[in-house]
Amino acid sequence: MKTLEWEENKLKLIDQTKLPDELTYVYCDNYQDVIVAIRDMIVRGAPAIGVSAAFGMALADIEGVDLEKAAAEIKAARPTAVNLFWAVDRVLNSDNPLDEALKMYEEDMATNRAIGKYGAEVIDEGDTILTHCNAGALACVDYGTALGVIRAAHEQGKNINVICDETRPRGQGASLSVWEMQQENIPVKLIPDVASGFLMSQGKIDKVVIGADRIAKGGVVNKVGSFMVALAAKYHNIPFYVAAPYSTFDNEISIFDTVIEERDGDEVRYYGGARICPEGTEVINPAFDITPKEFITGIITEKGIIDPI
Repeated sequence: MKTLEWEENKLKLIDQTKLPDELTYVYCDNYQDVIVAIRDMIVRGAPAIGVSAAFGMALADIEGVDLEKAAAEIKAARPTAVNLFWAVDRVLNSDNPLDEALKMYEEDMATNRAIGKYGAEVIDEGDTILTHCNAGALACVDYGTALGVIRAAHEQGKNINVICDETRPRGQGASLSVWEMQQENIPVKLIPDVASGFLMSQGKIDKVVIGADRIAKGGVVNKVGSFMVALAAKYHNIPFYVAAPYSTFDNEISIFDTVIEERDGDEVRYYGGARICPEGTEVINPAFDITPKEFITGIITEKGIIDPI
């Protein structure tokens, strides 16, 4: 099942806001539709955002829109995931936007399987692996990064178990990662975000594998809550891995200079459609946090496992 596909000059996306209850699709007829899909998290996950943005540029080209203008608008959809900027610039510098987007689409699938192959080497028989947010097939074109590592280990016949953090406030771990693991018949349990440290203290977690939205000098940016997991893993001497393609690397800046997206406070005020706090409550809602490199055991890439930069 592919997160996104190019069909008859339209971008077809799984609507991730409807999962796990409904598997429905959204069709983007123009680049503005792609911007809305990225902004509203119909499509999310750094690699999937990048490839979707590439197709957004292709749609702009088909429409006859000035590509510099379209590039600026697409880049503004979400400010943190470096794949978005990388993809837009790559298409902007190509001779044929659609051909380049299709090439990136194929590359993403091959890249994720390579990440899975290398990552499976650090997964041992009997491991219980904790993951935060969703870095699976739904965050990419197919297969996934962090969940791709888990998939590859499972395909090798290793007896493993998965624990998914809920990943508040939008619950991507609960709604997406658990769903993906269930589709693959990989044993999985859901926990509140606040429970991971306790489970580590009880010896119930062997490894942590997460994805990334940006990797730069000094560490990794990923979904908010990742840093708290890394702190607990460090204290309990549990290996903490990040799985991501080289397209997620930004070698030009310090990770601490990353612009962290601040999202609408209603994502926190409401959960499952119900308000969970008094009316008018002020909210701080960062979408991501920063895990410094000293907390990271290794970064699993399509070229092998490397030290954080």
